[in-house]
Amino acid sequence: MKITLSALVLAPALLFTTASFAAPQPESCVTKQHEIQKQIDEARLHKNENRVDGLEKALRENKAHCTDAGLKAENQKRVEEKREKVREREQELKEAQAKGNHEKIAKKQQKLEEAQSELKQAQGL
Repeated sequence: MKITLSALVLAPALLFTTASFAAPQPESCVTKQHEIQKQIDEARLHKNENRVDGLEKALRENKAHCTDAGLKAENQKRVEEKREKVREREQELKEAQAKGNHEKIAKKQQKLEEAQSELKQAQGL
């Protein structure tokens, strides 16, 4: 019982901490290019040439192939995938509740909360 109670108390705290460090998805190709450039500057500051090389390649690829419509479609696809994950977790929770196993219910509730947090992050909320 103490383990379950601890898990129920700590899980939301961990979710909020993780979500606060997550970066919102870029809304445009220009925004994404600025983000990559910031990472390049940071890598140069730390003299990480391998990372600089990789990021410069990513920047070139972004400039050559990124479209705002394509970026929006990718973001929308990501949101839909997260919605599906939430639906799956809700179903798993219902099944656990039907069986009445309190440990499984707590685990499924935690997984549902994680999926909901990921969905909010993908939606930019």
